[in-house]
Amino acid sequence: MSYIENIRTFVRVYELGNMSAAARDQRISAAVASSRISQLEDYLNVRLFMRTTRQLNATEQGEIFYTGACKILETIEEAEAAVNSVTRSPRGSLRVAAPLGVGRRLVAPQVPDFKNEYPQVDLRLRLSDRKLDLTAEGLDVAFFLGLPEDSTLRIRKIADCDRVLCAAPNYLEKRGEPTAPIELCNGTHDSLNLRYPGAPEFQWALNTVNGIQKFAVKGPFESDDGDVLTNWALDGYGVVLKPVFEIAEHLASGALVPVLQDTPPVPIQMACLYTHRKHQDPKTRLFIDFMVERMREALRVATPD
Repeated sequence: MSYIENIRTFVRVYELGNMSAAARDQRISAAVASSRISQLEDYLNVRLFMRTTRQLNATEQGEIFYTGACKILETIEEAEAAVNSVTRSPRGSLRVAAPLGVGRRLVAPQVPDFKNEYPQVDLRLRLSDRKLDLTAEGLDVAFFLGLPEDSTLRIRKIADCDRVLCAAPNYLEKRGEPTAPIELCNGTHDSLNLRYPGAPEFQWALNTVNGIQKFAVKGPFESDDGDVLTNWALDGYGVVLKPVFEIAEHLASGALVPVLQDTPPVPIQMACLYTHRKHQDPKTRLFIDFMVERMREALRVATPD
């Protein structure tokens, strides 16, 4: 298996452009990763990467080998998937990603039950509110809120999640209750905004008497962690836009109060993305089926009618 592992490491080094990052992704040391690349280069008698103190760039031979290496790994994965579908004994690792709020409240609590049901499958869960590239980051499944940008991936819808604009009572006592969405744009009120690398300007889509309108909201606080925004809202620093399931307990206790209820936010889609393959890996299919059912039930409990 050493040659195959060398190829796997090469592909991740190529995709991540960094030996240390690829080593972390593979759960090996940077020295082992470098050794695997050197073994491949010795075997092929070519230089696959040009190395400097700051950069790692694929050579022409490395570019060519990457294309073939991806085909090799895809063929192996399809063969393993075909065998597993016959034996009905899923095994191996699943790399799963989710936004922080979704991951903490809906995904992570279900992982132990899935592991108990399929003990030979290991779950590697990554939580982040930034946008992730499934291929570049070696993910099998990614849960998300919103609309996918990559049309080459397969999508499984979970639910449309209601959202709410809300603020803490002490904020409303100081600033008054907003009476129109424009007050979030002109500085009358402060919005708390989710920011991640490459994110567009903040625009909140609200249902109005004139249909769905987008408002370019402003505020002095922003973060790439949705739970940080919730905490700021609880501390009275502004108005926040959140999926109801993430803050249901705070709404129930009165710690957060809905505002602008005549112009509610447009619901946001929750779904999962996964790669399209001829033979769908059984553990991926089983995990998605398992999680979709469990997450739908959790959402019904968190956001009752």
